Amino acid sequence: MATISAALSISFLPPPTRRAASTTFSPRIIKRAARFWCCAEPPSPEQETPAPPSPPPSSLWGVSTSAWTAGVAGLGLLETGYLSYLKLTGSEAFCPVGGGGCGDVLDSDYSVVFGIPLPLVGMLAYGLVAALSLQENSEELLPGLDDLDIRLTLLLLATSLATASAYFLFILNTKFVGTSCVYCLSSAFISFTLFFIRIKVFLQDIGLARIQKFVGLQLAVAVIVALSLTNSYSSATTQLKGTDDFVLEPYKIEITAESTPFAISLAKHLHSIGAKMYGAFWCSHCNDQKQMFGREAMEVLDYVECFPNGAGKGKKMANECAATGLEGFPTWIINGKLLSGDKELSVLAEESGFVSEVPEQS
Repeated sequence: MATISAALSISFLPPPTRRAASTTFSPRIIKRAARFWCCAEPPSPEQETPAPPSPPPSSLWGVSTSAWTAGVAGLGLLETGYLSYLKLTGSEAFCPVGGGGCGDVLDSDYSVVFGIPLPLVGMLAYGLVAALSLQENSEELLPGLDDLDIRLTLLLLATSLATASAYFLFILNTKFVGTSCVYCLSSAFISFTLFFIRIKVFLQDIGLARIQKFVGLQLAVAVIVALSLTNSYSSATTQLKGTDDFVLEPYKIEITAESTPFAISLAKHLHSIGAKMYGAFWCSHCNDQKQMFGREAMEVLDYVECFPNGAGKGKKMANECAATGLEGFPTWIINGKLLSGDKELSVLAEESGFVSEVPEQS
């Protein structure tokens, strides 16, 4: 009865009093709350969803591209290290193909970039590529760099090396005509190989859609490298090959032949159209060409001496001559066309479009 009366009395209490009583005499509610909060704890490791497996690293013929990159860059490091030693010590380069061509290139103005030996720059670049490729796809990445950062850096470095190699191949074929440089060709092969390997990595691991976002950045890097090299070599000249052991001071040969009216008219015409004759004071064929024109005509003709300060050790070809890519002397440039060797006056008249009423006299 006491229990029933107590329950009835609670049911008729005002709301605040009833709430307090319920709070006092309902320990099971507290237990339920405790059980609720226990259920809110994080699930056990067995209940967590496993992370998706990372894609396998790209490979080439069963070998990872990282290993390929490190190996090829290692070859470049060895080559440029050897060339750096030769450049810094002044030693003679061993050239298995092409005789002394390797030494001609290594000792020229084109072997230095902004005062820094070019092989040393290449050695640092190849060393950086090798170090980064060893970090690629490894758990111990460089601080602050993730896997994508390293791959992008390697791609840009490979682009820079390939651009520089293409530029130097152009220099080799225009400024060192007839010179074979096995080190130049092998360095270009290494650079292009690295470039194609890194392109394959981006295509396989990142995809064509994402790599298109970096094409503009690659082009910008290539343009910067090309412009930097052009600026560095703006005043570079090519030393005359085979003149390392003597110095030939400039001298002037007197032109004894008198000019014919045809030669004078032709010289005036060549002058009017901007045609030029490039020669060297020591060149016998150049002197023969001058004698064909005679004294009076040569005073009108535009002649460029390519070695005004002499030839031989330490002497450089004039910038204007080096820029034209001459293959020999004399060389004519008529209406943008390059003509090598001494030419008969009738041939020069035909090439320049000269028509004269005065017949050519022998």
